[in-house]
Amino acid sequence: MVKLKQNIKTIIFGTDTKAGKLFDEILIATILISIITVFIDSISTYSKQYGNILYFAEWVFTIIFTIEYLLRIYCIRIPSSYIFSFYGI
Repeated sequence: MVKLKQNIKTIIFGTDTKAGKLFDEILIATILISIITVFIDSISTYSKQYGNILYFAEWVFTIIFTIEYLLRIYCIRIPSSYIFSFYGI
């Protein structure tokens, strides 16, 4: 279990590792796609036509970001130090 926590921490917070860089790139891409989805959903024409798909996509992004947040809390030695930090809020 300790090894798993350390591996997750290395991937999430280790920006100098190959896995950490890949995680950051995927996270940034996911954030951008999420923003684009919200923008598209705000246009009534697209919202009417693709509303169900966009609604589903927004929930998928919410779940992904929730899992990422929970993993960050899980792998930190003192979870409250992350939860109440600038990045945690």
